[in-house]
Amino acid sequence: MSVGTPLPHDSAPLHVAGSARYVDDMPLPANALHLAFGLSTVAHGEITGMDLSAVRASPGVVAVWTAADLPFANDVSPSAHDEPLLATGTVHYVGQPVFLVVAENHLAARKAARKGKISYRDLPALLTVDDALAAESRFEGGPVIWARGDAAAAIAGAPKVIEGRFDMGGQEHFYLEGQAALALPAEGGVTVHCSSQHPTEIQHKVAEAIGVPMNAVRVEMRRMGGGFGGKESQGNALAVSCALIARAFGRAAKMRYDRDDDMVITGKRHDFRIDYRAGVSDEGRILGIEFRHLARCGWSQDLSLPVCDRAMLHADNAYLLENIRIESHRLKTNTQSATAYRGFGGPQGMLGIERVMDHVAHDLGLDPLAVRRANFYAEMGDASGGSIAATVNEGGEAPLPPGGDAFSRGSAVARGAVPAAHGQTTPYQQPVEDFILHRLCARLEKTSDFQARRAAAAEWNAAEPILKKGIALTPVKFGISFTLTHLNQAGALVHVYQDGSIHMNHGGTEMGQGLHRKVAQVAASAFGVDAGVVAITATDTGKVPNTSATAASSGADLNGMAVKAACDTIRERMAEYLAELHQTEPRKVHFENGRVFVGGAEMSFAEAAARCYQGRVSLSSTGFYATPKISWDRVKGQGRPFYYFAYGAAVSEVVIDTLTGENRILRVDILHDAGASLNPALDIGQIEGGYVQGAGWLTTEELVWDEKGRLRTHAPSTYKIPACSDRPRVFNVTLWDGANREETIYRSKAVGEPPFMLGISAFSALAEACAACGPAYPDLQAPATAEAVLAAVNRAKGRA
Repeated sequence: MSVGTPLPHDSAPLHVAGSARYVDDMPLPANALHLAFGLSTVAHGEITGMDLSAVRASPGVVAVWTAADLPFANDVSPSAHDEPLLATGTVHYVGQPVFLVVAENHLAARKAARKGKISYRDLPALLTVDDALAAESRFEGGPVIWARGDAAAAIAGAPKVIEGRFDMGGQEHFYLEGQAALALPAEGGVTVHCSSQHPTEIQHKVAEAIGVPMNAVRVEMRRMGGGFGGKESQGNALAVSCALIARAFGRAAKMRYDRDDDMVITGKRHDFRIDYRAGVSDEGRILGIEFRHLARCGWSQDLSLPVCDRAMLHADNAYLLENIRIESHRLKTNTQSATAYRGFGGPQGMLGIERVMDHVAHDLGLDPLAVRRANFYAEMGDASGGSIAATVNEGGEAPLPPGGDAFSRGSAVARGAVPAAHGQTTPYQQPVEDFILHRLCARLEKTSDFQARRAAAAEWNAAEPILKKGIALTPVKFGISFTLTHLNQAGALVHVYQDGSIHMNHGGTEMGQGLHRKVAQVAASAFGVDAGVVAITATDTGKVPNTSATAASSGADLNGMAVKAACDTIRERMAEYLAELHQTEPRKVHFENGRVFVGGAEMSFAEAAARCYQGRVSLSSTGFYATPKISWDRVKGQGRPFYYFAYGAAVSEVVIDTLTGENRILRVDILHDAGASLNPALDIGQIEGGYVQGAGWLTTEELVWDEKGRLRTHAPSTYKIPACSDRPRVFNVTLWDGANREETIYRSKAVGEPPFMLGISAFSALAEACAACGPAYPDLQAPATAEAVLAAVNRAKGRA
């Protein structure tokens, strides 16, 4: 059976050979044009003059367009129609496109774009959440407030009150392949090749911009060199520009950002400030809690509303919060428009409650893991899961042993039975029926030797004056589905050819995560053939219409089910015909190992396909899937926005230098719930990468704007993503062996976004290492750069 087999990524040989084709690798037709934007140099200003004569006179320039030259809609927004392709009178951030250069080659376009002379009347620039809050500059008019119970009363009656303020930075997507698009003129419209997670969004915006219906625009997307949410809406401007020029000049048009332009123009992860106030029991149980989220959304709305909603939806993470109030401010600033990023607000909300757990543990002198367990949701008490399906250890140690007790010794929760869940719900009233973190964390605590290593770290810290260690175990509970309910649908198109080969197309996009391989395995399993028989083809709006973005970790869930529906239809047609031919029943026709068994006869799948073709059986079908059970009222903050939850936990051990703030991740142990994995090799790869990216967000990746609103960290020299040398030397990744209780594709679970939040354990471990330096609360802020760690060390020592 193909599903469940750890097959390599379908493009792996091409990646190794350097022959995987991306947009920038595509051969261009003769006379192709190349585009570049001229950018704003002020954060907020009224354009008082624009001299583009030097741009037009620059070698190789064919044309220069401003907003006045656009024939139809001047908008590339994915939401509120508030994001013009080219600025109209006022600029709102440093890096906003003001004019478009059309040239004979890429370098000529870039050079010419630098020659524009634009004069401005400066306007007040709101650069921080404090600026925006003071000016009441926000989206949605006022704060969004969701509440359950009476948080204020619970806090007032609690034995202990913990409060604090926590700033967390944004994050640059830093996809290896930058933003790129290519448009080819076609009869009545255009064909667009782009690096996008959302081809239908590109199709929609291009159609608006060139004044044609969507059926006149075809968008094709074979693969991206990374996306992480940064190619959900940020590619609109390039595709629209290329389509406009291709349409106007009758020539192919291509645009790609160089790395510095990409970082200056495009949006990032939303940075947040979270103020919290919690009333807790002496045992660390949260009795009531209030959060205030301040999100810097940038100059246009983009996807900020659902991002901030999801931050609120994950403010509970793994914990039952019966009295809670969350107040969310979506603040409009003169910076790049913040956008989707892996986790889509979930990491920010989750980090807020994890910070509270660590703060409670510090102030009460309790074990942070015990505090977390005291606040966990209860489990349903089923016995599914718990065995180890796969282990990766990059540090050279022996694999972790499978088996063992479901609960480790030394924990009051672990020694008893799994607490039963009786009608427990999240703060937004979704029942939590599949909670497994009591058993999962107990298993990880045992296999990672957590308690012994924690004791060893304490001994080390008592003896060592300079280097201090920290170790933390943090959980993840992440909801899977789009919160905009109508996006939870997918389509597919499958053909079986008379030689037995299979052509598969679906609405999901491949950005390196292995979606196409997984969905091909679904198709192969449906027909009982080898995965190599299934041709993986580019996502194409001309084949599958009205697709949703490949986002919200739902790519395999949605598109796998759609492909399975199409395959099942074809297989049933084949079975009916072959059964009639051999005078048996369709249910007795069996497809397995490339063979088809019918009655007493046996034939290859290719022979069966040929016979069905000769019998005039349709061997082509569409498939469709819509996620069941979900409903959501975002105004009330109530409903079931998620089909199910994915779970995981990570143990991170770190060391810090108390003189410099330098720090290292020494070892990581992860146990993650991928359900019945469609492809364990790909899932483990996603978990490893997700952890490293999440840890990068909270450690080395710092975005810095100066007082004029200019992004100063706009290149690899100043913005530090984790390098290969930054990975933990010991890196154990294990899959929890338990099927999804919901009827997902082969009972698997999404694995794109949830592992990102496993990186929170690295931040908690760094905070614990800082706390070992003195009695005061270290109040570590994120990202935990060397400077931030050093400041926290000084606070712990009482020096700040």
